[in-house]
Amino acid sequence: MTDEKRTEGGVPVPVPPAGATSGAPAEFPPASPAGRGMFGNQGTGDVSGFGGLLRQRQQIADSPRPYGGYFDEVRDALEEAYPAFGEAIEHVVVDRGELTLHIRPERIAEVCQVMRDDPALRFELLSSLSGVDYLGADERRLHVVYQLTSMTYRRRVRLEAAVSAEQPHLPSVTAVYPTADWQEREAYDMFGVIFDGHPALTRILMPDDWEGHPQRKDYPLGGVPVEYKGAEIPPPDKRRSYQ
Repeated sequence: MTDEKRTEGGVPVPVPPAGATSGAPAEFPPASPAGRGMFGNQGTGDVSGFGGLLRQRQQIADSPRPYGGYFDEVRDALEEAYPAFGEAIEHVVVDRGELTLHIRPERIAEVCQVMRDDPALRFELLSSLSGVDYLGADERRLHVVYQLTSMTYRRRVRLEAAVSAEQPHLPSVTAVYPTADWQEREAYDMFGVIFDGHPALTRILMPDDWEGHPQRKDYPLGGVPVEYKGAEIPPPDKRRSYQ
């Protein structure tokens, strides 16, 4: 749409918009060098800019008591019901309204058993089990997170266990929480965490003969080309770098 400029006689006269040029539709706006994204990111093919952001992960530290809410009750009930509490619990952290118990890997199944069966706890449901890779921030870089829900008391608690990439073994909790069956398979498939005692620890998302674990942060960027409506979409590491 064009702007209008009135002459002294009051007759409207159309004029080109300010800043327009004769070849405007075919021109490209000034751009940064190819392959360079926001925040100084360059050379990776990531033009979103987020690849150039660095975030330092803080060291895990115990939260001071009182925690507030039902968190103190949960911690005290577990300590009373589980004699090995001091050996099994590495840290108790309250952050962003969530209670997290960091568990020694070899003790995770024992803790889950107590969390489920003790009358003062009654965390009957494992609602989620997922993996996280803290590459470069933690020697035990592979963390497995267990979200437990008490339907009796309407409470939630988060358990976390960490293992190294060289010894990625954790006891399976499928005997305690049957919902862990396919969730542990996902964590194995994507992160390479091996759950000892799982009834059938096989891949669930990737083909059985797939090599590596795609959600590890050192997994190479790549893939296979995909055909869509007659066009072939190359894998990420083969695509052009947009300005």
